[in-house]
Amino acid sequence: MINGIINVYKEKGYTSFDVVAKLRGILKTKKIGHTGTLDPDAEGVLPVCLGKATKVCDLLTDKDKEYEAVMLLGIVTDTQDVSGAVLEQKEVKVTEAEVQNAIMSFIGEYMQMPPMYSALKVNGKKLCDLARAGVTVERAARPVRILDITILSVELPRVRMRVACSKGTYIRTLCQDIGEKLGCGACMESLLRTRVAQFEVEDALRLSEIEALVTKEADGLPKEEWTSEQFSFLQTTDSVFLQYKKAIVKKEFDKLLYNGNRIRPEMFVAYDSDWEKDSVRVYDEKERFVGIYKFQTDRKDYKPLKVFI
Repeated sequence: MINGIINVYKEKGYTSFDVVAKLRGILKTKKIGHTGTLDPDAEGVLPVCLGKATKVCDLLTDKDKEYEAVMLLGIVTDTQDVSGAVLEQKEVKVTEAEVQNAIMSFIGEYMQMPPMYSALKVNGKKLCDLARAGVTVERAARPVRILDITILSVELPRVRMRVACSKGTYIRTLCQDIGEKLGCGACMESLLRTRVAQFEVEDALRLSEIEALVTKEADGLPKEEWTSEQFSFLQTTDSVFLQYKKAIVKKEFDKLLYNGNRIRPEMFVAYDSDWEKDSVRVYDEKERFVGIYKFQTDRKDYKPLKVFI
């Protein structure tokens, strides 16, 4: 089994599920998952996890993200983007200064209503499926955080902006909310996800590029002989946790380590009391990544939070 994370560039027209399905075929593996849905018309960074790395899918989904979006003022649609049916159309009379002030007022935390055209579920049913059936249900507004907005260009009725935000933020809803504040309405014209955690759009690979690399780097070997190390596009599982200190467990405690037991300070090769302040990346003496551990003050030992071996 190959394990690791691929920084995929999701192209327009593909769903996130499409990307996973195609990679299953390219990489001949079933254990694979993506880290956060992108709409079919959106493009950009979509980290995909393979093998044991699928355990970090939820962690990456929770990370902050960054987008570049084009907001189109004067048009309101049922999907909150230009692909939807136009519900309202107004003349755009606002000034550039008014637009900038309205946009900047959304920096910080605000209550955002999830759109009907989304993958969120209510009573076990996806909102988008209900919306396509003509059903609208009540949704509770949720707190989201807009960490930063940079206005890249203003050519009214269009505004191009870069948005850094918390998980669960809908950029098309943000566009509609800005338009509502301006009184002229708005929808999202285009969306590019430029970053998820440390995964940047400049390093993302398209499916065709990944397929070409697999053909080249597998070098004709049968799938059973493939290893994670031979593929240049695979990032290691522990690359997601480089913010934590590295801790190595002595070889004589391998059995305890591999069985997911707690680790006492004296079991580490070189112990540092600073590790007690945060989680640590734990490895065996062969430098194999085992998991993330957290110091427990009451028991004076380290509890496994996430084990990957």
